[in-house]
Amino acid sequence: MPTLGSVKSLDRVSHKRADADWLAAQAASDASRTLLLVDLKPAIVSNAEQTQAQLRWLPHAKIAALGLADWPRHFMGLDPAQVPHFAIAITEHRAIATPGGPFSVRPYVDLRTLAVQGQLTPEELSIAGAARALTEWHSNCRCCGHCGSATDTKDGGWRRKCFACGKEFFPRTDPVVIMLVTHGDRCLISHEPRFKDIQLRMFSTLAGFLEPGEDIEHAVRREVMEEVGLDIGEVRYQESQPWPFPHSLMLGCRAEAKTMDLKLDPAEIEEARWVDRAELAIILEGRHPEHLTLPGKHAIAYKLLRAFLEG
Repeated sequence: MPTLGSVKSLDRVSHKRADADWLAAQAASDASRTLLLVDLKPAIVSNAEQTQAQLRWLPHAKIAALGLADWPRHFMGLDPAQVPHFAIAITEHRAIATPGGPFSVRPYVDLRTLAVQGQLTPEELSIAGAARALTEWHSNCRCCGHCGSATDTKDGGWRRKCFACGKEFFPRTDPVVIMLVTHGDRCLISHEPRFKDIQLRMFSTLAGFLEPGEDIEHAVRREVMEEVGLDIGEVRYQESQPWPFPHSLMLGCRAEAKTMDLKLDPAEIEEARWVDRAELAIILEGRHPEHLTLPGKHAIAYKLLRAFLEG
């Protein structure tokens, strides 16, 4: 597989991001590397079989050749060798008109597709996710929510400031509780109305946004009651996962129901069912007679279900 270098980790060096001169020097460095996103899709390089992929990090000379040397860019961090890495986001419409033709570095692939297919390493998936979430935040925060004036990009893309009233804005993260509801040796899986394809039969765990004034436990109990009418007892936090669609943080929990009596909200849940570990294993193996499916290994829902299956 051709490669421009795989990145295993980036230090965001947040203490340096306010230094505009330092950032400018890093961006102008011949050693700098930049990830191009077209309509939020990162540029990648893959093997002939398209079973493995890496982010395509373009050298400074290539960025200049594409006519993007002066384009706004987001500082993603320094790799262990102190090489600066950036991200540049453009629309497909703009890409067509850009001198030098950014289409010469195709393909651009939807990040969710890359995650589902497992082609990127977890480290590069995380970097691409940060770049995507940051890009979408910028596109939604061009104007000040206080006075309506335009905001300017600061700190290498990690802050915006209103030029009129001075109000500052920072990249947002929306907390989401995602919980596997259990009752003894059974767990609850549910099917949402948005999965209309009957061939898909996609089931998952329950999830919902954490609202202002709530802690994690309260949000779990509220969401479960609203969606399936279950009273929840013990709530235990398991792990978290950033989810850049557009900029969420999934807070994975286990929630023990006091009963198994379901009362579904049809606007949220089309079907829900209790399954034991034996049936859950069959679904995960893709052998269920009703062709039920569950989220793939890229999703925290899979980890919650797998942890329950393994006891």
